[in-house]
Amino acid sequence: MHNSDNIVAMATPPGTGAIAVIRVSGAEAINLVSNLFESVKAKSLREQQSHTIHLGHIVDQKKVLDKVLVSVFKAPHSYTGENVVEISCHGSPYIQQQILQLLLRSGCRMATAGEFTLRAFLNGKMDLSQAEAVADLIASDSEASHEIAIQQMRGGFSNEIQKLREELLNFASLIELELDFSQEDVEFADRSQFNALLNRISEVLKKLIDSFAVGNVIKNGIPIAIVGKPNVGKSTLLNALLNEERAIVSNIPGTTRDTVEDQINLGGINFRFIDTAGIRETQDVVEKIGIEKTFDKIENAKLILFLFHGMDVDLVELEEMRNKYPNKEVLPICNKVDLLTKTQQQQLSKSIPDLLFLSAKDKTGIPELEQKLSSLVSSGTLTGDSTIVANSRHYDALLKSLEEIQKVKEGMEMGISSDLLSIDIRQALYHLGEITGSVTTDDLLGNIFSNFCIGK
Repeated sequence: MHNSDNIVAMATPPGTGAIAVIRVSGAEAINLVSNLFESVKAKSLREQQSHTIHLGHIVDQKKVLDKVLVSVFKAPHSYTGENVVEISCHGSPYIQQQILQLLLRSGCRMATAGEFTLRAFLNGKMDLSQAEAVADLIASDSEASHEIAIQQMRGGFSNEIQKLREELLNFASLIELELDFSQEDVEFADRSQFNALLNRISEVLKKLIDSFAVGNVIKNGIPIAIVGKPNVGKSTLLNALLNEERAIVSNIPGTTRDTVEDQINLGGINFRFIDTAGIRETQDVVEKIGIEKTFDKIENAKLILFLFHGMDVDLVELEEMRNKYPNKEVLPICNKVDLLTKTQQQQLSKSIPDLLFLSAKDKTGIPELEQKLSSLVSSGTLTGDSTIVANSRHYDALLKSLEEIQKVKEGMEMGISSDLLSIDIRQALYHLGEITGSVTTDDLLGNIFSNFCIGK
């Protein structure tokens, strides 16, 4: 990795806009831009203080390319920890390209994906989990995913992991010290205190691991399968929730042969609705494939909307669905409520206490369904001091750390020697260090930052 040269990239999306921002970072960033910049007040960028903005023109020899604002950030007080200059020019694609090409001819090279944030990590401006949170923040498309990314970027998750690692490292040092006095048979590490620490670390790791289930669905959208027999109004319900004609609606049973998916935001959380093929016995080969896909989608869903219409409800089938998927919330919904009398509604409510009534066609009861969905998701965990893991790499490292901690605990119970204990402790420290970047490889960094956008 080349970290001593000067890099440049667009910090704003491609295309025409009111303004565009071009970012330059490197030891010579200020000098390079200063050579191309003519201040309206005849200032030299080299002599200006950090965190100042200056009006002037970018000039290619004697040709004025644009009137710009130039922001100066001097090392180490910048995003990357290096000298950084940001040029705010007009948003013409032609102007952007002309300034970029001028900077490339003047000694810069194009930044690779995520290279500005990579340099921030390498220069100690943030740890690895905070750097990954930058990408998550840019990609956040709901209030919930934004909250997770902000908390991680501010170091909440990193601090928790670093504290655990430091405590474990202190005991590891004492156990390593015992190896130097193995002939004297002494113990520097209090085994009872160490066992209490291992129990506490295990509890924290399990809590973080369990939070991944919540964090992952919040980050990617909560999958909800709409299931039921043919012609109960599944496609109509999907269209009503999305407020558009997304799925084909027909009176012919078996119209939906494949799953139809789309996403909406309710109460700051993304929900991914999946309209499935109607469940029934059929000889149609294509429809059979669709029904098989229905059960695949149910397996992946976090919530099942079990739909029927009128009085056509099979309590046995509803109970079978709940027994088959005990870890999933099954929400029974009676569609076409307009076909029912008040007495019939009361009879159904007695049989199914948590039943919701609606008419997907008339869109009555849809707001109540949306409110119910929002209440089923506990977004309260996103506030306060709770930490939620939404990154699969962190999840994997936490699992491996917990596995090594369990090995240490088992070794303690068996009374194995300090040298064998220290091996498992070092492995636990290694996996915890992978999360914050205390332990890294070029391949790991390359894989993480290649997923960033250019200019960040």
